[in-house]
Amino acid sequence: MANHDLVIKGGIVVDGSGNPRRRADVAITDGVITAIGRVPAEDADRVIDATGLIVAPGFIDLHTHYDGQVFWDPYLTTSGPHGVTSVVTGNCGFGFAPVREDMRDRAMLSMTAVEDIPTETLREGMPWDWVTFPEYLDSVERTPKAVNVLPYVPVNPLLIWVLGLERAKAGALPTDAEHVELARLLTEAMEAGAGGWSAQCLGEPGNPNGRLMQGDFDGTPMPTDIMWPQTRLALAEALAGQGRGFMQVSGTQITEEEYEHLVEVSGRPLIWNAVIANSRSGGLYRRKIEWLRSCQERGIPIYGQAMTTDVPVPFSFLYGGVSTRPPVATIFAAETVEAKIALLNDPVIRAELREFDPLFYHLYPDMKLHRTFTEEYKPYEGLSFKEIGARLDRHPVDVLCDVTIADGLTTQVHTGQFNATLEGLKELVDYEYLLPGLSDGGAHLKTLSAGMYGTEYIVEYVRKHAWTSLEQAHWRLSGLPARCAGFTDRGVLDVGAAADIIVYDYDELAYGDPQFVHDLPGGQLRTVIDAKGYRHILVNGRVTVENDRPTGVHSGELLRHGRANPR
Repeated sequence: MANHDLVIKGGIVVDGSGNPRRRADVAITDGVITAIGRVPAEDADRVIDATGLIVAPGFIDLHTHYDGQVFWDPYLTTSGPHGVTSVVTGNCGFGFAPVREDMRDRAMLSMTAVEDIPTETLREGMPWDWVTFPEYLDSVERTPKAVNVLPYVPVNPLLIWVLGLERAKAGALPTDAEHVELARLLTEAMEAGAGGWSAQCLGEPGNPNGRLMQGDFDGTPMPTDIMWPQTRLALAEALAGQGRGFMQVSGTQITEEEYEHLVEVSGRPLIWNAVIANSRSGGLYRRKIEWLRSCQERGIPIYGQAMTTDVPVPFSFLYGGVSTRPPVATIFAAETVEAKIALLNDPVIRAELREFDPLFYHLYPDMKLHRTFTEEYKPYEGLSFKEIGARLDRHPVDVLCDVTIADGLTTQVHTGQFNATLEGLKELVDYEYLLPGLSDGGAHLKTLSAGMYGTEYIVEYVRKHAWTSLEQAHWRLSGLPARCAGFTDRGVLDVGAAADIIVYDYDELAYGDPQFVHDLPGGQLRTVIDAKGYRHILVNGRVTVENDRPTGVHSGELLRHGRANPR
C-alpha cells in the first residue's frame, strides 16, 4: 500500500519562503504536504513528473471582488488558471452580506456602479440563500470551488444594516449603541470565520455632498466613503478581541497617523491600497513607499498593495468600458451599432470627446491601435493614436473614432495600465514588502483581467527584466500575502502545509492578449486572458488545472479563520 496519494518528482522547488531553490520531490497525502526530499515513486498512488519544471506554492491574491462570481465560476477566471490558489474577497467595503431581503436588488445595483459587475449577471448568478454574514460564509462553503476563498466583512452593508439606508447614506455618526452593534456583528462574523473587515473611505466624514471618485448608482455616496473615524476605531477595537484577522482600508481623508493607530489598537495587520506607479502622480507613490518602509522599520505591520500589472486594458465602443460620464457613457449606452456610429459621427460628440472626458483620453494618452480590419489603417497597428494622429495630421480622438467607424466598431484598442512606466514598476518590484497584484479580480469585467498578475510578474520582472530573483518573486506572490492575511496553513511549501502547488515550465510560461467572451450569466460580456505553461495546478492536493486546461476538480475550500477545515 502506498504511503502517499501523490508525489511530484524531480522538480525545482521554490518554496515561497525566500530560501534557495533545490531539486526535490514533494509528497502529498490527504491534501497536505507530507514529505519534501527524495520520495520513491512506488510510495505514491500517482506520480507527476516535474523534471525541468518549477514547483512552487500557488499565488495568494488579497484584493479581489469575486463575492458574486464564486457562485457561477469555480475557477474564478482569470485567477485560477493563472496559478492563484487562494483569494480574499469583500475588498473596499463592497459586498453582499449582511443584506436584508428587501435590499438585495440595491446591493447588486451598487456593485454594478462601483465595480462594473453587470446587475443582470448578479441577479441570475447568485443564489441569495443568506441574509447574515455567517449565512453568506455557509453558502460560499457549500459552493463548488477550484480556488480557496476567504472573505472580508465589507463595511458598507454593515453600516446600512445598523444605521438604515437613509442615515448611512447621509453620513450619520453612529451612536454609542450603534457602534456596539457594529462591533457585535463584526465579532459574530469573525467567529464564523471571516478574515477581517474592509472599507474604502474616499470622501469627507459626514459629508454626503462632497466630490466622490466612486458613487452609488443613484448618485449618492457609498456609506464608507463618508464614515467617521470613530467607526473605524470601533471596528479595530472589535478586531483586537479576536487575536486574528486583518484590515483593508484606504482613503484620501485618512491620515497616516490614523492608519498606524488602527493597527496599534487592533494589534492586527492593515493592507493599504493602492500603490500605483502613476507617471502623473507627482511621485505620490514614492512618498507612500517611504511611509510604508518607515512602518516596517518601526515594527508596524502596514503593507502596501501594489498595482504591479502592466497588462493593457481593452477599450471598445461596442462593448463599453469604465467611463460612467458623458459623452463616452452616452455612446456606451446606445443599444445598436448604428446608433453608436451615429454618435461617433456627431460633430458635437466629437468635440466633447476631444476636450471633456478624462477617463476617455487624458487618463490613457497612450491608447494604441492593437488590431484593425480596415486596410487603410493596417500599417498603424501597434502605434498609439497620438502617433497615428501626428502622421496623419489629425487629432488622436478623430483617428480613434474614424478607425472604429470603418471597422464597424470591431477595432481592438489597448490602453496603458494607469500610466505606469517601467521605471515606476521596477520601484514597486524593488521594495520587498509591497504586495504584488491588486488584481481586482471579478470587477471591471469588460476592461480589466488582471488575475494573471502572478504569471506576468514571473514572465516580465523575473525572466525578461531580471529585476528580482525567482525565490524573491514567489515569496512576494505567496509567502508574504499568506503572512499578511493570517493564512496559517499555506503560502509556502513545507511539511504540514496545505498542498496548494503550481508546477510550470519557466521558459514557456506566458499570458495572452485580453479577449472578449460572452460567458457570464445572462449572456453578459467580460475580458479574459489565457495562460500558458502551467503543467499542473493543485489546490488542497488535487489537480485542478493540467496543461493549462481545467480538470473539473473543485477542491477549493472556504478558509474559515484563515485555514481549511481539519481533514
